[in-house]
Amino acid sequence: MSFFEPDEERWEQRNGGPEEPASGRWPLDWCGLYPRERWMWFEQLWSDVCMLRERYHLAVRSGWWEDQVQVEALAALAAWVARYDSGEWDDPPGKLALLFELDRVAELLRDGIDPFHPDRDRTAFARYLVEIGCQPPGGEDEQAAE
Repeated sequence: MSFFEPDEERWEQRNGGPEEPASGRWPLDWCGLYPRERWMWFEQLWSDVCMLRERYHLAVRSGWWEDQVQVEALAALAAWVARYDSGEWDDPPGKLALLFELDRVAELLRDGIDPFHPDRDRTAFARYLVEIGCQPPGGEDEQAAE
């Protein structure tokens, strides 16, 4: 999964939370994160999934965020792609291996009836994040200011 730099618009300060990993990357699983970090983790994955869907023509299904196997597969694929895109890895055979693995990843993504449409699915995605205990960054601060 890719990670926004501090000067990019979707970056949120951690407000005294645990230090981020030295590598500048998020973990490949959200389960050990604090509620605000979980929200940011899923927001980044949403962005990555939209990119992967367009770039590699992945047949992502609506509700992918509710299936832990699909979430982990998409997070791992996004992290793999990000390492090549950033120049961290410069390994043509490895990049070809990534491209060949797309069919296998697509098999993991086949569950679901409707195709994923970011505009249509955004509300269901946000509702699910709240259900699993994610907290939007700034949520408490904004309420306290009112």
